[in-house]
Amino acid sequence: MNQDYIVPDNWSIIEEGFEAARVESSESLFSIGNGAMGQRANFEERYSGKTFQGSYIGGIYYPDKTKVGWWKNGYPEYFAKVLNAPNWIGIDIEVNGESLDLHTCREIRNFRRELNMKEGWYNRSFEAVLQNGTEVAVDVTRFLSLEADELGVINYKVTSIKSGATISFKPYVDGGVKNEDANWEESFWEPIEVQHSGNEGYVVARTFKTHFKVAAFMHNSILLSGNDLGLEPAGTQATENKVQFTYTVEAGIGETASIIKFGGYTVSLNHDGDKLVEAAGNVITAAKAKGYEALLEEQKQAWASVWEMADITIEGDVKAQQGIRFNIFQLNQTYLGKDPRLNIGPKGFTGEKYGGSTYWDTEAYCIPFYMATKDQQVARNLLTYRYDQLGKAIENAEKLGFGNGAALYPMVTMNGEECHNEWEITFEEIHRNGAIAFAIYNYYRYTGDYSYIPEKGLEVLIGIARFWHQRATFSTNKNKYVILGVTGPNEYENNINNNFYTNYIARWCINYTVEQIGRVKEEYADDHNRIMDKVRLSEAEIRDWREVADNMYLPYSEEHGVYLQQDGFLDKELIPVSQLDKSQRPINQKWSWDRILRSCYIKQADVLQGFYFFEDHFTREELQKHFDFYEPLTVHESSLSPCVHSIQAAVLGRMEQAYTFYLRTSRLDLDDYNKEVKEGLHITSMAGTWMSIVEGFGGMRVKYDTLHFEPRIPEQWKGYSFKINFRNQVLKVSVLPGETEFTLEGDKELTVYVNGKPVQVEPNTLVTV
Repeated sequence: MNQDYIVPDNWSIIEEGFEAARVESSESLFSIGNGAMGQRANFEERYSGKTFQGSYIGGIYYPDKTKVGWWKNGYPEYFAKVLNAPNWIGIDIEVNGESLDLHTCREIRNFRRELNMKEGWYNRSFEAVLQNGTEVAVDVTRFLSLEADELGVINYKVTSIKSGATISFKPYVDGGVKNEDANWEESFWEPIEVQHSGNEGYVVARTFKTHFKVAAFMHNSILLSGNDLGLEPAGTQATENKVQFTYTVEAGIGETASIIKFGGYTVSLNHDGDKLVEAAGNVITAAKAKGYEALLEEQKQAWASVWEMADITIEGDVKAQQGIRFNIFQLNQTYLGKDPRLNIGPKGFTGEKYGGSTYWDTEAYCIPFYMATKDQQVARNLLTYRYDQLGKAIENAEKLGFGNGAALYPMVTMNGEECHNEWEITFEEIHRNGAIAFAIYNYYRYTGDYSYIPEKGLEVLIGIARFWHQRATFSTNKNKYVILGVTGPNEYENNINNNFYTNYIARWCINYTVEQIGRVKEEYADDHNRIMDKVRLSEAEIRDWREVADNMYLPYSEEHGVYLQQDGFLDKELIPVSQLDKSQRPINQKWSWDRILRSCYIKQADVLQGFYFFEDHFTREELQKHFDFYEPLTVHESSLSPCVHSIQAAVLGRMEQAYTFYLRTSRLDLDDYNKEVKEGLHITSMAGTWMSIVEGFGGMRVKYDTLHFEPRIPEQWKGYSFKINFRNQVLKVSVLPGETEFTLEGDKELTVYVNGKPVQVEPNTLVTV
């Protein structure tokens, strides 16, 4: 059974009633972030039950030494870990001398939490009977400012219900934190200094090895019945990595005592490492000048402007609406495109699995979302991130024995170095190179901005083409070029030969690179000369590449009329997933790895990933044949799987199936399909949810510089709408049963195609098709 405790709501994630067994899952689901930092929804007050405490800062990581059973040449030295950062949210609460702890309270009533996605805040409220019989009502609101992205704000209110009470607030900043996920149980932080003055406290810490410096800070104001008491701490405790204040208030029956806590981080990525406390003081000063109410209002406005462009509305299906907004909200909490040094980790700021690093997910799934819902510069920043790491990609290839400027982009990275330590991924899942080249093509196709290719992209493409040329082997037996010893997107197959998707994208990369070299030579002669001088590429080498591309082997079954996922795929017992006993699912938690590798079961789109990227290379009949062959064997145990299948089911007109996949991708975390949400959310796959609607149901494609739509609507919906920023014109598309409406913001008309027929859309005029 999937979990089902999140209350359906159009704009909020809501949990009602307290259950200790749900705490860790909810800590993930109610996470907040602002693109620069984020945190799990841990309680501010002490909690002695099971919890996974986590606060994270963009770009701050630790190279945790690789841990493997048997070292092999080429292994990366470390696995990068996103760091659990010093904790600034903590506020211990005592009422009449008794600690407030939801794990030990006698009774908890009316527990409720809400993540308001429309306005960007998180609230938690409850009534509790403490061990000493005191009854209190608690209401806490928290947000991380989008505008001032080093600042977080907490408003923590305690009301004594049946008697007057002595309420103590004990806010702290704690640098003595550990990662849940650490290879050698090491501490990743060393304390530098602790400072405090009046209501302000600072903990400065530095990461071991990478030497990032961070100042975590707090400022506290104490209020009674909404009036600031102007209190200074009655007591201060400071150790080498923690500072804690004590404030005590006498509250009468029904009176509310509260603490407003400003906190957050200043980091050496953005400030002089010796002036972090001063920088934090400036953040506090600016926050105090605005005050809590104005900061909250500013937050609501900032989120309103995000939603103005990014929202997708769905009429008549609250769970589907909640799902898509949750996905869009979390994507924007994770990455806003302001800082080209940052990227999108698969768990964002919600957990530590996958190290918080960059995967091929960014190029394959996230770039389309950011291109269409933000300014194109945001997507360009993501491409620039890879260009800036080209030198490291060449080094990664050299470590595996390749030369002459061949580039192998890492499977997992923070700074361009490979830091994934499973050999079947690190050495073999090389198709990731193809996604990076495809993203360059996709960016130009969508934005029309060719300048990126002569400026930066062509060098990346040449490095990738050189890798594919060297990685292919000539088979005299087949009289073709083959690519041996790989893992395709289906990670339930390792060390196989001639993965169709890998061979196909390798061939495409070479051909696309050769095409771009020709165009840059013709139209950007200076750039062409600069690049050729730099990479020393000869016509003879290009001819060698072409030889490989023209003679690339693609495994094919005449009997089934389909490309085979890899050599030997038909040797497997092809038993559809529908015949698997439900008790055996998910197989990655129930079966040995040996059994998984020998089975026919597919983790995610593999051959079909190729059909998704290169849809226009195949007919619909071919897509149908391949979908019917591979989807019944797919267990969808990757978060990246349902979205691709949803889009393809929609293309094939199988709306019920497309809708089922859409719900699965949009509510993957809310309903915890994979039984692992407590580890963090699946951020990068959330972009696939957006694609399921825009590309799947909306049928949006870019062909020959124009937008094409084939709108379809699930029967469960009364209508849906989305906006896209296409070449600096914002088009709103509203799909209803039987008709589609277009409106255009801007000052020039746009021609779009609907089911193959041209439609003129004039600015600020409703067009109905």
